[in-house]
Amino acid sequence: MCRRVSGLLAAVTSLLMLAGIVWGGVASARPAYPIPDPDPFYSEPADLAALSPGDVVRVQRVDTRAYADSEGWQIAFRSTNSHGAPILGVTTVLVPRGVSQPPILSYQAIVNALGSRCAPSRGLFNLEQVEAPGLLIPLSRGWAVSVPDHLGPEGAYGAARLGGMITLDSIRAVKQAAELGLADAPVALAGYSGGGMASAWAAAMAPEYAPELAIAGVVQGGIPADLEQMANIIGSDAHPGFGLGFAAAIGLEREYPDRFQMERELNPQGRWLRDFISNECRRFILFHGAFRSARDLTNSPGWMSNGEAREVLRENSLRYFAGVPNMPIYMWHGRLDPLTPYDGIEEIAQRYCAQGVQLQFVTHDIAEHLIPAALGFEEAYEYLAARFRGEAAPSNC
Repeated sequence: MCRRVSGLLAAVTSLLMLAGIVWGGVASARPAYPIPDPDPFYSEPADLAALSPGDVVRVQRVDTRAYADSEGWQIAFRSTNSHGAPILGVTTVLVPRGVSQPPILSYQAIVNALGSRCAPSRGLFNLEQVEAPGLLIPLSRGWAVSVPDHLGPEGAYGAARLGGMITLDSIRAVKQAAELGLADAPVALAGYSGGGMASAWAAAMAPEYAPELAIAGVVQGGIPADLEQMANIIGSDAHPGFGLGFAAAIGLEREYPDRFQMERELNPQGRWLRDFISNECRRFILFHGAFRSARDLTNSPGWMSNGEAREVLRENSLRYFAGVPNMPIYMWHGRLDPLTPYDGIEEIAQRYCAQGVQLQFVTHDIAEHLIPAALGFEEAYEYLAARFRGEAAPSNC
């Protein structure tokens, strides 16, 4: 099962380059944006631009009976997209009952989806979020858990910088929301794979984007560190997980419509599939995209050569981001991971060490992507527990 899921995730990047096939730089058609959530809670207020990143827009209680002995809130807040424009972010917060001033774990979930109903604020309660049962672990430790919709209101799957900013703004909002009373609580971040990517970007962007946040530590595993490298490795052949790759192309097109537009090179089958899955969640995308390929859906075999698309990929690759965290980091990765090559992660670890980051870097000698997630989280949570206790962070730099 792990091998199959790893293969499915591997194809996320096989279509990343597809979205960059605009030859003149001007988009010829509107990207396939998701249908907005009809709940007014998700609607942008008219004065959103007047607010600061992380400012609370509205708060609502949620039913958390699926998460034993917890109370729940959802917070809508002001955040920022990849172009500096204001957007509405949402996070779901679970607080263990009977715990006074719990620490906050910002948990960035894996979200392999495009539709508004697939975001964690919906997926935690409609069986779409596969990591949902795992949240009982930090709750049982007495930690409050915040799970942001880090793909943003347009489901920009693959837009890593966006995920970092939304994550940081969600922490600001959780601390600001008077209903929760967590203004002075210590905070840490966690995530694996796509969630690890959002966590790692938040950690690296925090010194500049959110310097006022005192983050006790970050645990990040299985990070897709170099999207350009991954796209080159995967190529455009048929693959069982092709749907996820195509979904990533749609997500990046949504966030970068002028630089990552794919309308001109999609053939009729490609346009049909794009529209068919643009509001769907993980299982639907996987089923209907299985064993397709970029060659099936495009008019030109040269779509991978577009330099502008590669620039966007690099802009969303942690390997090429100059910023470094200013908080303790626990990072783990599989040395033989076929999805996220180890050399990019190793390079990041070396750069962090050279620039004085308190880094604990753990390597698992496993040729898989998801097995290290199971192996790494127990030690990762112990690492965060020690940070919450105020213990000095270890480093193996």
